Amino acid sequence: MGPWIAAFRKRLGELGWTENQSITIDYQFADGQSDRYAEIANDFVRQNVDVIVTYGTPPTKAAKQATSTIPVVFAAAADPVGAGLVLSLARPGGNVTGLSLQQSDIVGKKIELLRETLGNLRTLAVAANIDNPASVLEIKEVATVAGRLGIDIATLELRSAEDIAPGLEALGGRAEALYVSTDPFILSNVDRINAFALSARLPTVYNSKEYLSAGGLLSYGPNYPDLFRHAADLVGKILRGAKPADLPVEQPTKFDFVINNKTAKALRLTLSPSMLARADEVIE
Repeated sequence: MGPWIAAFRKRLGELGWTENQSITIDYQFADGQSDRYAEIANDFVRQNVDVIVTYGTPPTKAAKQATSTIPVVFAAAADPVGAGLVLSLARPGGNVTGLSLQQSDIVGKKIELLRETLGNLRTLAVAANIDNPASVLEIKEVATVAGRLGIDIATLELRSAEDIAPGLEALGGRAEALYVSTDPFILSNVDRINAFALSARLPTVYNSKEYLSAGGLLSYGPNYPDLFRHAADLVGKILRGAKPADLPVEQPTKFDFVINNKTAKALRLTLSPSMLARADEVIE
């Protein structure tokens, strides 16, 4: 998350809010432990902070449950309306606003990239934090798109780090590729997910390049540093008196397609020149 936070801090500075001078930022990370979200949110409420900034649906829900008065800005949430974070994108209502990932909207694009990579795709595994309501919605969309394309689905329902190894091993060669739903818990455990996928020779697709550094193959989705810059814009408006209820939830304007060609070679996959040419970034 380093580049994301750097983008957030830089934008705040451009808006006149310099860390440790005109603003103090208290960074707290749950490291994928969902039971810590409420603990951190309640701690911020006790401190009576001016704004709480979150990443992902579960931490945002925890913050919303902890306070109805302190403004909450989510830098990224998969489906803020479907998950009950806001009433609508145009009129959030309450004390919460932020940036929507449009996560379900790009499911089809990611599956098509896997199909193009493999030439044919008959069975797709989907790994997701089943305790994240946004991930549940994404799984449903994956099933809908896959069904339309004649692809069978095998779902891995993850709740803790201990579920990852047995869940992936239970696939037993039943899948040709792995679709991984974005989530703070997943990000914290992406190394072990990618390690297994590589050993099982499973191509993976994520929604940001940050998941590829540990060996993921493909990513397509919003540019996260850009999302965090826009989150800083919302924070700046709130610090100057704006109400979250009056700040529409913004949607991504910049999407990135990234290929880890090093992983492709490890998986003995040859990607077409046209696919490589379309990528915004190729990791060698």
